[in-house]
Amino acid sequence: MARPRTVHDVATGRLCTGCGVCAYLAPDEVRMVDVLDHGRRPLPITPVGAAGRPTSVGAAATGPGAVAALSCCPGARLAHDNPRPAPGEIAALHAAWGPVRALWEGYAADPRIRHAGSSGGVATALAGYCLTGEGMAGVLHIGARADVPYLNETRLSRTPTELLAHAGSRYAPASPCDRLDLVEAAEGPCVFVGKPCDVAAVRMARRLRPELDRRLGLSIAIFCAGTPTTRGTLEMLARLGVPDPAGLASVHYRGAGWPGRARARLVDDPPGTRRELSYAESWGDILQKHRQWRCYLCADHTGEFADVAVGDPWYRPTGDDPGQSLVLARTERGVRLVEAAVAAGALVLTPVAPGILPASQPNLLRARGAVWGRLATLRAAGLMTPRLRNLPMAGIWWRHLSTGEKLRSTVGTLRRIGRKRLREPATLEPYRPPVQAGPAPSARSAPASPSAQSTGWPLSK
Repeated sequence: MARPRTVHDVATGRLCTGCGVCAYLAPDEVRMVDVLDHGRRPLPITPVGAAGRPTSVGAAATGPGAVAALSCCPGARLAHDNPRPAPGEIAALHAAWGPVRALWEGYAADPRIRHAGSSGGVATALAGYCLTGEGMAGVLHIGARADVPYLNETRLSRTPTELLAHAGSRYAPASPCDRLDLVEAAEGPCVFVGKPCDVAAVRMARRLRPELDRRLGLSIAIFCAGTPTTRGTLEMLARLGVPDPAGLASVHYRGAGWPGRARARLVDDPPGTRRELSYAESWGDILQKHRQWRCYLCADHTGEFADVAVGDPWYRPTGDDPGQSLVLARTERGVRLVEAAVAAGALVLTPVAPGILPASQPNLLRARGAVWGRLATLRAAGLMTPRLRNLPMAGIWWRHLSTGEKLRSTVGTLRRIGRKRLREPATLEPYRPPVQAGPAPSARSAPASPSAQSTGWPLSK
């Protein structure tokens, strides 16, 4: 079975999650770009030779930075240090859900944050409390690009006002790890908010970069069912009546109620114009069909490597509910900061029984089991797969999947090998969006104080 030698092998082998940690670790060799049908991907920065001309791309793709960054790549490997629950962790949840020390359900005390969030606004409120109550210096997260609002860029927010301006889901490719240098350079500890794979990358990078480790005050993961590609967003925008994305003023994937509706606005839309899709129409009918291939091989949908993880309590009926969040503290630091935010009045939370987690996310439990069947099939076919350790899957596949689901995870994967051309290296061409008004940001100069409209995956859960 093939093994990647560099992060570029991970990308062409379709195992990349798009987190961007390689661009942070090797900024002179790797840049992140959006690839229309794949997601955010690392491309080599072609070095300039002595004659002033670019050397071969192959030389850039095998540089020492691209090789070293492989050790922190969540697309290639993911592992818990301990296969058994540590003291203080809930043993009944460990095998299927990772380390969990405490569970709550609730919402942001500020009604504005709760309304803007995709569920209860807890991630935004907790991050805001870390700024005001714990004296942290910033929150690294994803925001919409000001010039192309359906694409994302990494932001460091420094005030609760900035956080509120960026609340809401971004179901689009994002690379929040690409600007971890902003955390290293901050004047104090920072919060990191990202998808489970992003947080896992940060966990590995902290072991290589002592300054990053000192500056990470809290990591918050958002439950994730997969990252749709930009092609998915463009299809959703077409359904919203946006024929030319160059005229887009803003796009929201969720929020303003639970679970919220997808919404788009054009620069020249008259007041009162409504372009909306329900969550079932946007995610269920469109976006989920465009998930990147690595998401089908993901064993961690609930942020097992974070201090705090936040998701939707789907066991509750939605509609008129203003929003609820399911909150997991996975580390002692996570427990302390969540309890401090509750005591300070930033969060309104109620402790819940461990059974609420599987009741809230039964689809994610089955998805984890299906991964075992997919990986086994891919290995048998000699294809590249991620190396996952201490993330149990086989028992879930056996106990929780129906016969039909087991067959889909194996026989269905065989069919996907041909349909998705998984034996062929992925072609990674940068997506160039239609020209829009406003300056385009550079790849390594995202502003420390954002002014874009919404944040990533999502900041407000």
